Amino acid sequence: MCVGVPARVVKKMEYSAVVDVMGSQTTVGTIFVPELEIGDYVIVHAGQAMSIVDETYARQSVEEWRKLVNARNSETVQ
Repeated sequence: MCVGVPARVVKKMEYSAVVDVMGSQTTVGTIFVPELEIGDYVIVHAGQAMSIVDETYARQSVEEWRKLVNARNSETVQ
């Protein structure tokens, strides 16, 4: 199974970009989406921005990720 997470582009370089993933920033490759711009939302998998997605989809996806993380954290605490 492949898992991709949504991220917002905060800085763009020639072949990479800095993205914000749920509050953490990381650098990803952009070879698959060279047309991306600062402020775009992308799906990141294995250190690469794989596709550009709309903001509504990205925000909904982040909310689902947060629910999963919170559920997992509450299981570990008990």
